[in-house]
Amino acid sequence: MISYRIKYDLLFNLAKRLSEKEKTVLVKCFTEGKSINELAEEFDCAKLTITRNLKRNLGNEKYKELINQSKTIKKSIDIEEKKDSYENNHNSIKNDYLEGEFQPITPFFEITPLECEIENDIQKDYSSVPISKIEFPNTAYMIVNKKIELETKYLKEYPEWQFLSNEELNRKTIEIYIDLKVAKRSCNKEQKVIKVTNTDVFKIVAPILISRGISRIVSPDNLIAL
Repeated sequence: MISYRIKYDLLFNLAKRLSEKEKTVLVKCFTEGKSINELAEEFDCAKLTITRNLKRNLGNEKYKELINQSKTIKKSIDIEEKKDSYENNHNSIKNDYLEGEFQPITPFFEITPLECEIENDIQKDYSSVPISKIEFPNTAYMIVNKKIELETKYLKEYPEWQFLSNEELNRKTIEIYIDLKVAKRSCNKEQKVIKVTNTDVFKIVAPILISRGISRIVSPDNLIAL
């Protein structure tokens, strides 16, 4: 239920009429930028009364134009106030920094060197697998020259094994292929592909290969040590 005081205020505001002089002042204040809320408080009447009198004296089009203009101005003022607030905060932080309120963080600090012996032995070979532990497929392919001699390469000629030590990279190798198509793609006009049907032969001839300076077999899956 509405209280007696509220009823009285409503009746007072609705019943209030503005004089012609007040209407003139009202229009002048509105065109100068005062808001509806400010005018309602200044003239001590309802916002509806202010709006009705403004529309009646200015016309709907002019009233809407001034309302939109007022909103644009208010938005611009808000942006400027936010900008000023940001600049003030930025300058305050900058001044505090210059006055020593904030200490810069040093990204580097000295570490005392450790006094210990470093093992500089030649890198052990953990990449190759002994041939005794290799299970060869039933069939393999090799590339030979026209005289049916094995084509050898140094391990350093294989990009995928470049991480090994220089000693390892200077080892002489032969290469075997599991896929015939891959073998043919690696074969040039002066070479040809042969089929090895008994792959146990690699273990049998390992001592002979070593005597010729060949100590590694390169396969698609492993680097095999003889």
